[in-house]
Amino acid sequence: QVQLVESGGGLVQAGGPLSLSCAASGRIFTINVMGWYRQAPGKQRELVATITISGRTNYADSVTGRFTITRDNAKMDLQMDSLKHDETAVYYCNARTLPGPLMYDYWGQGTQVTVSS
Repeated sequence: QVQLVESGGGLVQAGGPLSLSCAASGRIFTINVMGWYRQAPGKQRELVATITISGRTNYADSVTGRFTITRDNAKMDLQMDSLKHDETAVYYCNARTLPGPLMYDYWGQGTQVTVSS
């Protein structure tokens, strides 16, 4: 089992920065990819950014150039700059194990990010 705990959400004005952190514990040696997803009210959960154990990153087009994901083993951060009002959502930390028949997704409890206009 892997446990994920997010921190850093809150209220920020549009155009401002905010950073999120996610700390993994438990069987962290099974984690391959970590990432951030978000879910706004009435919408589906969507990918924000991911980072592999080797440091390869992937970003949603909408956040490229404004968000930066970093990872130090079992700790992951997301620096969000120039936030927009419509990025208000619950942000979830995700950890995915190695590909294969036992691949599994772990999720944190989520942290609220509110961007005021």
